[in-house]
Amino acid sequence: MDYSNLIDHTLLSADTKEKDIINLCQEAKQYGFASAVVNPAWVSLSAELLRDSDVNVCTVIGFPLGANTPETKAFETINAIENGATEVDTVINIGALKDKNDELVEKDIRSVVEAAKGKALVKVIIESCLLTDEEKVRACQISVQAGADYVKTSTGFSKYGATVEDVAIMRKAVGPNIGVKASGGVRNIEDIQAMIDAGATRIGTSSAIKILG
Repeated sequence: MDYSNLIDHTLLSADTKEKDIINLCQEAKQYGFASAVVNPAWVSLSAELLRDSDVNVCTVIGFPLGANTPETKAFETINAIENGATEVDTVINIGALKDKNDELVEKDIRSVVEAAKGKALVKVIIESCLLTDEEKVRACQISVQAGADYVKTSTGFSKYGATVEDVAIMRKAVGPNIGVKASGGVRNIEDIQAMIDAGATRIGTSSAIKILG
């Protein structure tokens, strides 16, 4: 099976240099990945490098903690789209979810969804490693209510990344019509297949070239 078009080829480290982004985008084009995921500062360059390809430019919003205001996340989204992003991965307000302030969580997600409407796909990072199973379900249900296109397990910057169990919980919570992205800790083909079997429709990894050889 060709996994390339399911993979978000990711480089989000703080010390990323221009040559690293150029290399990432070249690899994304070569392999036909779904997207190249970069920090907002690199969106313009990535959009230029990927202009004549089918690879999407994806960036992150409120990353990696999710503790920005909805207004800040909306601005980040608008700015990223103006710079050429066609997908955005936004981190939820994790503290609000834990406080059961579902209204704020939905407002937070919806601010990004409305800013991106008709212009970019929205994936909502719930940071599953910090949540109880009940919180994972609630985060997914709120994401659906807010109009998200995908829910995503992890930033890759917290305790651990995606697990098969979390992907299965998320798939059940969102139903069949919303995407599920497994991100963080996907190291080999077996991991990718296990995530797909559990319900993932997109895989985020910084190890894609190593995995696919």
